[in-house]
Amino acid sequence: MKLLAIDTSSLACSVALLCEDGIAERHAEQEREHTRLLVPMIREVLEETGMATTDLDAVVLGNGPGSFIGMRIAASVAQGIAHGAGLKIVPVSSMAAVSAQVFATSDHLEVVVAQDAHMGEVYLGVWRRGENDLPLVSLPERLHTQTPIGELDESCANSRIAAGCGWQRYPDLLAANENLIGNRSPIRYPRARYLLPLAADALARELAIDPADLVPAYLRSTVARPPAGSKP
Repeated sequence: MKLLAIDTSSLACSVALLCEDGIAERHAEQEREHTRLLVPMIREVLEETGMATTDLDAVVLGNGPGSFIGMRIAASVAQGIAHGAGLKIVPVSSMAAVSAQVFATSDHLEVVVAQDAHMGEVYLGVWRRGENDLPLVSLPERLHTQTPIGELDESCANSRIAAGCGWQRYPDLLAANENLIGNRSPIRYPRARYLLPLAADALARELAIDPADLVPAYLRSTVARPPAGSKP
């Protein structure tokens, strides 16, 4: 299987290409550099593997939730490549990719991912370790304030880990949930190579879509309206 994965939903700009010889990847954590970095990164991994976009089986997109501008950049590039090469797109949760990396690099059974959504909120989701270390949804992605996560069971805290940049951005969120989360991961942003196993699973379940049908997972409909209950 030959898959090109891209993610610019966060501060990180990340590209990975799966081919017979393994995975070629580029990953940079540079704020507001996605437009400059993404296309050259894609060109580099294609050249490194000697492939063209027409050799691919699909384009894998880290589909957020995350930065509005970042998500639009990756979505536009993914759609352009897919249209030009006659491919489908496999949209994958960027936050699930964070959880996949946690499961691939630790023995924790559950991960709580929090990414900065601005306006005092985070994008929050919880995943448990599934077969072949694939993340399974325990708590669907949502917007969450700096408050306790009511669905979490305190008795499982030691097997649970927090990941994502939202915990660093909002220390009060961590303080509100310190009895529910036993460990903190250094993993803060999605890495494209961890989209690949999720995409392979999605392809097996026939979840690839036509480029025109792509809908980014923004979660928040507008950045102009403050969250309910916030102070002016």
